Amino acid sequence: QVVGAYLSSAFLLFIIGITGYFDKAVRMIPQGIAAGMIAGILLQFGLRAFEASTVSPLLGCAMILAYLLSRRYLPRYNIVLVALTGFTIAFLMGQTGLAGLSMELARPVFIAPEFDFATFLSFTLPLTLVSLTGQFLPGMTILNLSGYKANAKAIIMITAIASMLVAFTGGITIVLAAITAAICTGKDAHEKPEKRYIAGISNGVFYLVGGLFAGTIVLLFTALPKELITMLAGLALIGAITSNLGIVIEDAMHREASLLTFLATASGMTVLGLGSAFWGIVIGLLAFFIMNRRNDKTKHN
Repeated sequence: QVVGAYLSSAFLLFIIGITGYFDKAVRMIPQGIAAGMIAGILLQFGLRAFEASTVSPLLGCAMILAYLLSRRYLPRYNIVLVALTGFTIAFLMGQTGLAGLSMELARPVFIAPEFDFATFLSFTLPLTLVSLTGQFLPGMTILNLSGYKANAKAIIMITAIASMLVAFTGGITIVLAAITAAICTGKDAHEKPEKRYIAGISNGVFYLVGGLFAGTIVLLFTALPKELITMLAGLALIGAITSNLGIVIEDAMHREASLLTFLATASGMTVLGLGSAFWGIVIGLLAFFIMNRRNDKTKHN
């Protein structure tokens, strides 16, 4: 039934992609409000990085120092050097637990789908909504803010087809990952926007290798201290957080609405099963239309 739900969700996403309405909705969002949503999503990762440093101060201080020094002298290899520093400190502290690690190929297993109306209502529809509001919406917004006028219609359709194929082996719905997009399309990936595709391709290759050795990859990450992974993720997103907060402040026309979007998204609120990214946009757009109407009346008077 879960596989059937994945297939049904992928089919719904494909239909939504064909209509092109999602593309139009994304383009209606003002830049400042979009940046507020992205900054709110990413802020939690940045905060958790410093929370993790209180659990393991030595590891935290070493990684932050490595971040600052490499940011100053070797910005291109910043996160790689931070990761190496973190791994070295964790290894020296005996926190890695790599003794039982071995390379093993994953073997896909075919799972026949079953379709059930109750599962469609309780699983398929929420999954589709969460995919659109929690991943595709911020993902497309990040692409637009980074200067890439990508076509959501084509992206949703292609990922939906891929989701249908992987569903038969238990693969989850494939979406436009917002956090990955923030890393791969930012200035940290490359100063020139036309060169940042290398980061995207490299990320895809890593996922292919990760899929082939899925069991080994999972064991590797569980063998490393969770503080290391948390800090690495937070530090990797500092550039994206900075640039989006800058857009929020610079966008004078939408500043208050953008700030409300940022705060609502950063709060992590969940209402009716929909996450804070969706409600942040809703609150921001509502504030934008109310404020603009008020300003228009003031100008006319």
